[in-house]
Amino acid sequence: MAISVIVKAITASLLLTTGFSLPHDSSWPRPVQRRDDSDLVQPVYQSFPLGTIKPGGWFKQQLELEADGLAGHLFDFYRFVHDSMWIGGSTEYSNLHESSPYWFNGLVPLAFSLDDSRLKSQVYYFMDYVLDHQQDDGWLGPETTPETRSLWARCYFLLGLMQYAQADPSQADRIVDAMHRYVQLVHSMLKDDYAGLIPKEGQDYDESGFGPMRAHEMHIPLQWLYEEYPRNNSQIIWETMELMINGSTAAASDWRTFWVKGVYPEVTYTPRNEPYKDLFNHGVNMAEGLRYPLAIYRMSHDEALRTQTRTAVDLLEQYHKSLAGTIIGDEFVTDLNPIRGAELCTAAEMTFSMAYIHQYLGDNDLADWAEQVAFNAVPGSIFPDWWSHQYVQQENQPWSRNLSVTPEMWVNVGSYGNVFGLEPNYPCCTVNHGQAYPKFLANSFTLTQDGGIAHTLLIPGSVSTSLGNNKVSITADTNYPFGMTIKYSIKADADFTFYARIPGWADKSSTIIGPSGGSGAPLSPSDQGLHKVEVSKGTSSFTINLSTEPRVVTRANSTAAIYYGPLLYSIYIDSDVSQMSPLSFDGSGEVAASSTTTHTHDHVIVPTNKTAWNIAIDPSQIRVVQADVSTLSNPIWDLGAPPVELRVAATEIEWDIVYDTAANPSPEPRRLEKKSFSARLVPFGSAKIHMAHLPVLKLDKVDLST
Repeated sequence: MAISVIVKAITASLLLTTGFSLPHDSSWPRPVQRRDDSDLVQPVYQSFPLGTIKPGGWFKQQLELEADGLAGHLFDFYRFVHDSMWIGGSTEYSNLHESSPYWFNGLVPLAFSLDDSRLKSQVYYFMDYVLDHQQDDGWLGPETTPETRSLWARCYFLLGLMQYAQADPSQADRIVDAMHRYVQLVHSMLKDDYAGLIPKEGQDYDESGFGPMRAHEMHIPLQWLYEEYPRNNSQIIWETMELMINGSTAAASDWRTFWVKGVYPEVTYTPRNEPYKDLFNHGVNMAEGLRYPLAIYRMSHDEALRTQTRTAVDLLEQYHKSLAGTIIGDEFVTDLNPIRGAELCTAAEMTFSMAYIHQYLGDNDLADWAEQVAFNAVPGSIFPDWWSHQYVQQENQPWSRNLSVTPEMWVNVGSYGNVFGLEPNYPCCTVNHGQAYPKFLANSFTLTQDGGIAHTLLIPGSVSTSLGNNKVSITADTNYPFGMTIKYSIKADADFTFYARIPGWADKSSTIIGPSGGSGAPLSPSDQGLHKVEVSKGTSSFTINLSTEPRVVTRANSTAAIYYGPLLYSIYIDSDVSQMSPLSFDGSGEVAASSTTTHTHDHVIVPTNKTAWNIAIDPSQIRVVQADVSTLSNPIWDLGAPPVELRVAATEIEWDIVYDTAANPSPEPRRLEKKSFSARLVPFGSAKIHMAHLPVLKLDKVDLST
């Protein structure tokens, strides 16, 4: 999230009013469905407290790699965490002071999901220091004057505190005490012309206006506080959330005015002339802004905001969703051309946003989308050992290196943007990427409205909980998405209802075996994609076998992409990988040795002449190549590691180079030779250089057995 952006001074007429009544008013509208007496709308799928769900199989290995990689070691050496002002240091990459709160928000769920004592000691030290140094007026963080106090970074710190209190109840009272003191202060600040949210002349924070664009990020932790630990302070908590939204509106940053057909941009280029501020077009803001209407919906019970959230994801999907599931925005959205970039921070935020929105809307395609970004965009921008990452990924990226010319195809990203490194282009992705997989795990099992449990994100893992007096333990043993079988083992003290989510791409030959024995029976998912299983007390097991075929998704100018299950596929590109000392994001040279380790490198990945990247395909000729999935390689997101590949008829074509990268595909590709061949396709997430958005030609019959 580079802050060199110059925000336009725009006066926009707001399409919706911003005030909403306190829930205790007699006129307050009641929700259509209620499961308890809470004043906040409850989700369709309720997440479990952090730590309830434990990872298994390949996903546990990924979290262990993350813990052993960059995210799990930033606290030890990285200047923007190790020497953060939040813990008495002096180093921040911007006056937003967001670096260590970003890190904390992602490392808390990683530490407790793995029950990793080393990581738990890191997050405890950070939390302990910040809470121990809470200022007399209640402020959390290093800023001591009104001129430097921005609310934005505290949103992520509070998210981390909320998760910590869920995972370690012994710290809950201390955390809640600090949050209440902080809310009292923020309430008074916001009543003073939105101090801390909208900077005034002479104040040195958030001059670009990211805080008002993300004002709703305060709502998740404050709504948790309101429901779980109100302490006779409900009115102040509620008003604080109202004031955050009102301040967002006052700063022309209300997402309710943007997620509207006719306003939302189909394509948009600089110089822009639009009736809203440019930060709405920022990819990371957009990924977070998807959650804005729901933050208010929980309080207002206004069904129009729930409907608007569906409109928002539909607009995004139609105009700016990448093939890998994230938002094409570098850092700002333009169009769907594969030469554009997609920021890793955006992928991390989209992983959480789609899981969160699915819990409130219940639509099956939203969970499919969450899996799509988690299994494609996220691993596609992270090195297999989790020690380096990209700032932006491209759908078509035949090499990863410092580009030799200014990348004018990107809006606000430099020539180093697609390099895998320590802090390529800007450090926000370094400190923020760690939240994606731990939060994905934390939302993989949920409670349902009828008191059951659902497996909604189909990774391997287990959950142990109580449904009232009914102790339940569920284990999902699977290599999904690399295999299509999920084996469930369940122990329960009493009967209960279990649901397995069936992806929208699964075909009608998908089956379930058990829990009462017999041969495979067809699945019968509901409109929300849930297959219902009535589980009897005691021990039971059953197996779900998903079935599908490769899917071809067409794009403009006779191009296409190929999926199998939730996985996007790329041409296999043989490559040479070299490493060098990390370069500083600010162009000052190498990162100081004190802020690196022997594991931190920037990588150059270039194709060899063994395989061609410049090809067109005939997607009418595809074959699935399935290896043994009983044991997966570790790391799984490495080139050649996933056991499921595709073969497709292909031919080499002329492919232009612009801005030192692959140009957008030609609508009339020219073949280099008449010979066609069987091209090897591998999962996008495993191919750190990749070509996934390919021209389509009709080719003669090709033998795909080779």
